[in-house]
Amino acid sequence: MTAPNYICPICQSSLLLTDKTFRCENNHCFDYAKEGYVHLLPVQNKKSLMPGDDKNMVMARRAFLEKGFYQHLRAQLLDSLGELAEQQVVDLGCGEGYYTNELQRINPNAAVYGVDISKAAVKYASKRNKAVHYSVATNALLPFADGSTDLIVNIFAPISASECARILKTSSKLVTVTPGENHLFELKQFIYDAPEKHQQAAVPEGFEQASMTVNEHQASVDDAEDLNNLLLMTPFGWKITQDKKAKLLASLPLNLTLSFNLTEYQIKS
Repeated sequence: MTAPNYICPICQSSLLLTDKTFRCENNHCFDYAKEGYVHLLPVQNKKSLMPGDDKNMVMARRAFLEKGFYQHLRAQLLDSLGELAEQQVVDLGCGEGYYTNELQRINPNAAVYGVDISKAAVKYASKRNKAVHYSVATNALLPFADGSTDLIVNIFAPISASECARILKTSSKLVTVTPGENHLFELKQFIYDAPEKHQQAAVPEGFEQASMTVNEHQASVDDAEDLNNLLLMTPFGWKITQDKKAKLLASLPLNLTLSFNLTEYQIKS
């Protein structure tokens, strides 16, 4: 695996790797963790002590995804991206690497990067695939040089449109996955008195939509542990009351609509 192509999150100069330490010309240093990731989120760029998803949320998402509930989405995403050759691919908000690791496995010659603000998520992801370059960083200040990236993938995570435009090559693309109109609507009916369907995500500023496809299918959640994991990995876990949660668990099995919008954007010419 070739050395990662990072810039310093403090002064934005190039980072050079010596042994297991990244160092810039201004002597800012960042060490590889033993799990194989690098922490590129300086204290001054943090808004909390431990930003991003905590360990419980990461493990809940891992357990739920490993049951195959989102396998249809991952398969379509990988198929739509096709052959990436030796490109630089950045997965923003990579989480525990469910999608990122497969991007690298089907395209072993590509330089695949996973970026997430959650140390717990990146720590787990980096253990699963040493061929991916994982870093803890913020999407608001990405550790990549201007015009260095061929493809950005973003799945359910906030992005900075200006940062995406900055690191992308002119002819490259941003691919996002956002909730489809009917995503988890049956779950919403248990939680909200007047549930609303998801609105289509706005086009990131400075980009134009090239295409969009909808991935939608039905899934049955039969197990209480799976349902608890789903709640914990989504905002619904904070919103549902104990009474409604008890009624929800008593209603199992629960049929759910899993709906996703896969959208491709290009930088406006």
